[in-house]
Amino acid sequence: MKIAICPGSFDPVTLGHLDIIERAADIFDEVIVLVASNKSKKTLFSTEERMELIKRCVKSSNVKVDCHSGLLVDYAKDKKADAIVKGLRAVSDFDYEFQQALINKSLYPEAETVFLTAKGENMFLSSSMVKEVCSLGGDISSFVPKEILNDIIKRCKGEN
Repeated sequence: MKIAICPGSFDPVTLGHLDIIERAADIFDEVIVLVASNKSKKTLFSTEERMELIKRCVKSSNVKVDCHSGLLVDYAKDKKADAIVKGLRAVSDFDYEFQQALINKSLYPEAETVFLTAKGENMFLSSSMVKEVCSLGGDISSFVPKEILNDIIKRCKGEN
């Protein structure tokens, strides 16, 4: 059984994230969407909320959602993961992700990093951009899953 981990902050999850997750689910037997839990980082949604938002959006039955606050490779070792799946939007993403992949490979040689390129319509899409557009009153409906659109809008308006 081939297990892959899709790590990220997912604050909030976007259509670009979901595309990578669903495509990974077509390739691997099990995909774990790993929500980064970093107490020192200011996020729009708590770790638990981000996990719940992802669960509401993912359609594939072989996708699980979890969280972790330590090194990704420690989690990968614990789960005996075969791969770490990362989405790439641009060359600038590759520079950073390639460095991480090399470090992860040196710390956990059993896992390969697999890069999936974003679809054209998602090349510019990031959680940060979604939050900025939303907080300024812009329409984010073509950037995020419809299942969580209202949750994001309410939070950006300061509502719980």
